[in-house]
Amino acid sequence: MSGLAPTSEGLTILIAEDSAADRMLLSNIVRRQGHAVLAARDGAEAVALFSQQRPHLVLMDAMMPVMDGFEAARQIKALAGEALVPIIFLTSLSESHALARCLEAGGDDFLAKPYNPVILAAKIKAMDRLRRLQATVLQQRDQIASHHDYLLNEQRVAKAVFDKVAHSGCLSAANIRYLQSPYALFNGDLLLAAFTPAGDMHVLLGDFTGHGLPAAVGAMPLAEVFYGMTAKGYGLAETLREMNAKLKRILPVDMFCCATLLCLSAQRCSVEVWNGGMPDGYLHCAVTGVRTPLLSEHLPLGVLGAEAFDDRTHVWPMAPGDRVFLLSDGVIDTCDAHEQLFGAERLQQVFAANRQPEHLFEEIEVALQRFGGRARDDVSMVEVTQGQAQEWVAPTMVYSDSGQLCPLDWSVSFEFRAATLKRFNPLPYLLQLLLEVHGLRAQSAALYSVLAELYSNALEHGVLGLDSAIKRDARGFASYYQARAERLGALVEGYVRVHLQVAPQEEGGSLVIRVEDSGLGFDVGHVMAAPTEVGRLSGRGVNLIRQLSRNASWSDNGRCARVEFSWAAQA
Repeated sequence: MSGLAPTSEGLTILIAEDSAADRMLLSNIVRRQGHAVLAARDGAEAVALFSQQRPHLVLMDAMMPVMDGFEAARQIKALAGEALVPIIFLTSLSESHALARCLEAGGDDFLAKPYNPVILAAKIKAMDRLRRLQATVLQQRDQIASHHDYLLNEQRVAKAVFDKVAHSGCLSAANIRYLQSPYALFNGDLLLAAFTPAGDMHVLLGDFTGHGLPAAVGAMPLAEVFYGMTAKGYGLAETLREMNAKLKRILPVDMFCCATLLCLSAQRCSVEVWNGGMPDGYLHCAVTGVRTPLLSEHLPLGVLGAEAFDDRTHVWPMAPGDRVFLLSDGVIDTCDAHEQLFGAERLQQVFAANRQPEHLFEEIEVALQRFGGRARDDVSMVEVTQGQAQEWVAPTMVYSDSGQLCPLDWSVSFEFRAATLKRFNPLPYLLQLLLEVHGLRAQSAALYSVLAELYSNALEHGVLGLDSAIKRDARGFASYYQARAERLGALVEGYVRVHLQVAPQEEGGSLVIRVEDSGLGFDVGHVMAAPTEVGRLSGRGVNLIRQLSRNASWSDNGRCARVEFSWAAQA
């Protein structure tokens, strides 16, 4: 009787058999193998018992009155849902089409009459293994789905925080258009924009290695550096160095951030560009239609150490209406069903066919749709249009102090010599010092603009001896800034002195700024008498200083400039 020994852990087995003798025989065999039995005389009774008791396995006669085994099997499978309830058909049928009909109805195996207890035990054991395997698969699937939902929720929370940080700048400005399509929930591409205290606009398009949450892990610290240093008035070089050092310090060795960083100045009608590892951007001239490529000439951020990092930028003239177009490599790497890339050549064809720059975004999207491609990485495009120079309004700043404890009567002098002039920008430091004076905070934009013009005039035209007349056209503009970089790199002597004097008055207070340089001076009267030419790329600084400050004057053959600011006492 070894064949009748229990073959598996005790199950509840439903036996549907219209023959009372066969039903009793099967029930005895199954019970002796250690299982509980439910007995039904026809298909309808079998379905009702299954619905009430939910047995683990069914032994089903094919031919029964009221409802045959085929229909009963279909209804039981429907009631079972995702759970596997094995059905072994009890049949004396031998024709192939009859056996196939059993499988089509939901049967999992056959047991031929007369019944062999050993074979029946083996089949029950085999079906039980399949049942348990299916239950394990379903359980693991549910666990994976639950874990996946948990991770997605974590990413949504992180994304909500990140979006508030990353989009806290001026991406909503009227002169910016952008498109971002993340490959995963998190976008590994980073787009940031913010105004400097002088009203210039800094724009960064970055692309971290990979995509999703791992690719976005460096975005938060990068955005923090970008917004913090831009708000304080730091230039591209200082911001780039700090961002590179931060990423180099915190990212794994196999992660970095390709990036293009821009500084658009409506006052100076220029754009300053640094491109490290991103696809070429383009500067479109509205008047001539010429597109100047903004080439990648540097390694990405986070690759090189501080000593090897190259922060050199290019400066191009950019008149009102001109546009800068940037994109991530997700656009170029979009591939079709045959794994063929959209590629830079097709993108160039879209550029060449474009006749209305304001429709370039739509034309690229249409080209990608016609290509029938699918993205293999995050896709980002951004277009920034140069606006008109205007009266710059200081950004809204929140201070915790009441202004009662600010310094009201003081003066300080700085002398920046050659070694410092070559690698240090004192403007953010000077501005932060002046903004400790409560009354000057509302004038921070004008104050920074004037300081920037005074300092750049003293450095470029005084110490370095550059002639702004070189910037008469686009070619001269590029030559001017190339000469500036070369002369500054070779500088061994010279100085710029800055004197700040704050004094209280009955109506409020006053600030006097004096900037001196070691240069040869210039003919101030000639510059001030020159008419303002439309489209002129030079000679704007003196007029800007006179517009934004009070009592601007020059002495010592132009080597010393003096301006005043004042403010009223607050009630």
